[in-house]
Amino acid sequence: MIRKISSNVIRQKRHLRIRKTIEGTAARPRLNVYRSNSALYVQIIDDVKQTTLVSARTQELGLKHSNIETAKAVGKLIAEKALAQGIVSVVFDRSGYLYHGRVKALAEAAREAGLQF
Repeated sequence: MIRKISSNVIRQKRHLRIRKTIEGTAARPRLNVYRSNSALYVQIIDDVKQTTLVSARTQELGLKHSNIETAKAVGKLIAEKALAQGIVSVVFDRSGYLYHGRVKALAEAAREAGLQF
């Protein structure tokens, strides 16, 4: 019997492949996205110091569902927080998720709000 590999396992392998080349520095930190069924979590991380500089999530906005409109709001929120900290340019880490739907909406909203990547 053929066993189906979990889509999350495939995503994690894809994420490890991406992380081989992407690294966040103090000058250009990494914008990491985690997407669950009910929420979006975004962090800006300095990999050299191993610290989280800025974070945002859907619960901060008081939203209970994770959809494209919520992703746009979280993208705008993370960009505002980053610009307030003086972070202008980041490296986008989609964590192995396809650049589509909520992940794409979050990235485009962050770009429109002023982040460069």
